[in-house]
Amino acid sequence: MNKPSIILRPAVATFDEGLMCAHFANEASEGFMQVLYGRCYPEIMAKAFLQPGHDMSYQNVTFAVYDDDIVGMILAYTEAQHRASSIEPQRQAAGPWRLRMRMIELFMGPLMRLNDSIESGDYYLHFIAVDQAKRVGGIGTVLLEEFERQARASGSSRLSLDVSTKNEVAQRFYKNRGWAVDFAWPNRWFMPSVSLRMTKRLE
Repeated sequence: MNKPSIILRPAVATFDEGLMCAHFANEASEGFMQVLYGRCYPEIMAKAFLQPGHDMSYQNVTFAVYDDDIVGMILAYTEAQHRASSIEPQRQAAGPWRLRMRMIELFMGPLMRLNDSIESGDYYLHFIAVDQAKRVGGIGTVLLEEFERQARASGSSRLSLDVSTKNEVAQRFYKNRGWAVDFAWPNRWFMPSVSLRMTKRLE
């Protein structure tokens, strides 16, 4: 019997797929989505997911499917798409949790605005995640290759992403595939860096 292969497909604008996006985004961000939106983060993100024209939209999501189950995700966009994006769909979806979101934005604003430093010509990988409970060898590599394919198709000249300084496994994963550290954030002698911007030039 042939083993099913990994299928990549664009996300569909449904609430259930929005919940899947929220699950993967929270895992990829090491729980930050729950910090930002509170315990209702899956529903809030799923509502925002349905709306076009912002970073967390279904338009920017690609799922990996294995044996009819969604087992991984990438969420990516160009620098130009990010510049044209609005955070309002996320704030509207937050509803009564909007005040919490604004407080977190104020408290952690510099970190949240880190992706505003995406350079012109970049294709930015906001999230990449693989379902640990349904791990199938090679999903991460397949997703990263799809990300690079999308970048080339968009006419971008460079790939970029941010990764936690503590996530050494992810850093090795990217370095083994030609990525390099561009800068650390924050870059202050009196403050420890919490994030690394990694990039890869497209030839």
